[in-house]
Amino acid sequence: MPVAQSVGRRERNKQQKLARITAAASELFAEHGVDEVTTQQIADKADIGTGTLFLYAKTKGELLLLVQNAGYVAALERGRVDAETVPGVLDAVLAIVRPIVECNRTHIENGRTYLREMVFGDPKEPRHGEALAVVAKTEEILATVVRRDKRYGEDDAAAVARIISAVIFFSMAASANAPLSLEEVMQDVRRQLAVVLDR
Repeated sequence: MPVAQSVGRRERNKQQKLARITAAASELFAEHGVDEVTTQQIADKADIGTGTLFLYAKTKGELLLLVQNAGYVAALERGRVDAETVPGVLDAVLAIVRPIVECNRTHIENGRTYLREMVFGDPKEPRHGEALAVVAKTEEILATVVRRDKRYGEDDAAAVARIISAVIFFSMAASANAPLSLEEVMQDVRRQLAVVLDR
């Protein structure tokens, strides 16, 4: 029995440290931007050593993934719920996309860095795997909406969902779009998706 309690305490301690790291990184990234924050600053704010920090995330990119992944999951769920009541495939897809773009543009440079980490980060790192799972879930939800259009079978809907995902990614990541407002980015996405979905 004492072993089980010890394991439980150890796991609770790990979860508490992870929560402190996440909170510290989130606050510092939001205030200064990921490029201006050091891992030492995050460790100090979380009240842990840098060695301990690296047990939870090996790079600053992984820390950003840790912070952003949860936000993207929540944004995706909001979009999924919104899309359920929206008629029309294009408008339903845009209902899914809007909270994701909003999340990405909370801090534009952090959002763009997150997308780079998602694509170019080390796939063996756990936070990167979580980010890729968010992408896969996004495409699954998009495919469900695309299948409302009876012209698309299972495979075609999955292919269209991947195209939609790429459009979203490039619209959010493009340097030329960085100064645009949320509505301007959404208009850019709408124009591109209309070519695919309103055929």
